[in-house]
Parts: sequence; structure tokens; C-alpha cells
Amino acid sequence: QVQLVESGGGLVQAGGSLNLSCQVSGRTFVNYSMGWFRQVPGKQRELVASITNIGNTGYIDSVKGRFTIARDTNKNTIYLHMNNLKPEDTGVYFCAARANGRNYYGYWGQGTEVTVSS
Repeated sequence: QVQLVESGGGLVQAGGSLNLSCQVSGRTFVNYSMGWFRQVPGKQRELVASITNIGNTGYIDSVKGRFTIARDTNKNTIYLHMNNLKPEDTGVYFCAARANGRNYYGYWGQGTEVTVSS
């Protein structure tokens, strides 16, 4: 079993920055790819950024150049550094883990809320 706990959300003005963290416990961190998802009311949860167990990253177009996903294997933590935030970045951000060889994210955190005011 894998446990994920997010932190770092909050209220920020447009153009500001936030850093989200996700503490991972329960299994060997290196065997999982990790992702940050965003949930907005009335919309489907979307994968914002991902990082594989070997460090390959991916982003949706709307956050490229502004968000950076990173993982610290020693601390069993992944991060989402968010810069130049926009009101459309508002939502609940979830950390998720996908076991190697699986094509779905099977473990989820409880979410942390990000609100960007204009």
C-alpha cells in the first residue's frame, strides 16, 4: 500500500508562485511514476504534470514553462513548483502514484486546494 499526503496549497494572486509537496510512504518510491492532477468543479480531473521513476517529465500545454515537477528519492517526496500562476490554475491538486507496468494511477492523496485570484 502507498500513502500520499499533499501540502502547500493556498491562496495566491495571479503572477505569484506556490510549491506543492507530496510525501510518499508505504512502498519503495523508485518503483512508481508520479503525477499531479487538477480537479475543477464540473470538469474532469486532468493530469497536469508527471514524472517517471527514471525522471522523465511531461506537462499539459497550459502549464509548460510555468510548472516544474520534481522528485527527491531520498526524501520520498515529489514537488510541483508553480510559477506565474493564473486564475485558470485554480483547483484541487492531487498527487497520485502509478506502479511500473500499470497504465493507471492506483494511489491518490487527499488533495490540496490552490486558489489564484485575479
